[in-house]
Amino acid sequence: MLTPNRNYANLKDSYLFFRISKQVAAYRAKHPDLPVYRLGIGDVSRPLCGAVIEALHHAVEDQAAADTFHGYTPECGIPEFRLAVAGYYARRGVQPDPEEIFVSSGASDELGDILDLFDPASAALVTQPAYPAYVDASIMAGRKVSFLSAGSENDFLPLPGKDTDADLLYLCSPNNPTGAVYNREQLQQWVDFANDRGAVILFDAAYEAFIEGDLPHSIFEIPGAEKCAIEICSLSKTAGFTGTRLGYTVIPKALERGGMNLNAMWVRNRTTKTNGISYILQKAGIAVFTGKGQRQIYENIRYYKQNARVLMEALDRAGIRYWGGKNAPYIWMACPKGMKSWDFFDLMLDRIQVIGTPGEGFGASGEGFFRLSSFGDAKETRIAAERIQSLVQGL
Repeated sequence: MLTPNRNYANLKDSYLFFRISKQVAAYRAKHPDLPVYRLGIGDVSRPLCGAVIEALHHAVEDQAAADTFHGYTPECGIPEFRLAVAGYYARRGVQPDPEEIFVSSGASDELGDILDLFDPASAALVTQPAYPAYVDASIMAGRKVSFLSAGSENDFLPLPGKDTDADLLYLCSPNNPTGAVYNREQLQQWVDFANDRGAVILFDAAYEAFIEGDLPHSIFEIPGAEKCAIEICSLSKTAGFTGTRLGYTVIPKALERGGMNLNAMWVRNRTTKTNGISYILQKAGIAVFTGKGQRQIYENIRYYKQNARVLMEALDRAGIRYWGGKNAPYIWMACPKGMKSWDFFDLMLDRIQVIGTPGEGFGASGEGFFRLSSFGDAKETRIAAERIQSLVQGL
């Protein structure tokens, strides 16, 4: 008899955002005439920029003629895409070999797939609050998961201690959900720990384009990271590819464990398990890294950051403490009056029709906090901000 993967029985009953969508759908069914203001799931609202749309059209036309038609693409990425990403890193002083860059269908997919590189007996450490997929993907793989909690006492930027122990380390900076960003000295502590321990850091850099000032965008800006880190990136939030699905992963050739080279292993994995990412999408991705593309995507990023400023100003007026917003598209606010995060979710939905994300859904250390997203429409964000301020001041 077939035996299913019983690790699924160890998962929570419902994935966080699926639960939210069900509750919102139920509310809208009861109140069809009320508008709902969505500051919850981190989906973008601005369209793809002109340079990307132009590249998509050209790539589609390529597929319409025999002399420019493209079938299967190289499994690890077409050379032009890998070179474009390498050039993007080079502008920050990081010099990856294009063969260290792998195209992907997005960070979420890659965060699960990358676990193929590691024995299921390798324990994972997740810093919390955290994106739920880190935990769920590890549980599905039968991996032991431990947690390093963060809180307001360390501005949600936990660091390794003498008792920290793990084989795989999940780090996200700028962090989802808290918006916190590690500085160079803090990341150096993690890199040194991983190299001393023989661990590997899985570094989620999906929100690096939102960083301002002299903060590291990449783990590979830190000395020694090439020997202990894999960086997973996405064009979803950087360039609005949430519905287009494209990302990239950097695995240095210097990264080895147990006598095996992880870059070579990933080449073998991709050439076995995939037939490459669409030529059309990769051509669109190349356009993101052109001068024109970079100017245009940062116009959209500025739009979202202005939304974040509107939300932060409303929270300031309401006297609510928060983190994030400046270097990330998320604002991590303390729930008013010591409320539980799901209770605050219900209050927001019922009283002011604003949807956010309960902090408890990102782990136990997220209880008492609440995530707001700045990816919405500017007008609706302003209305939602005013409603939140009024609600909190009236409690």
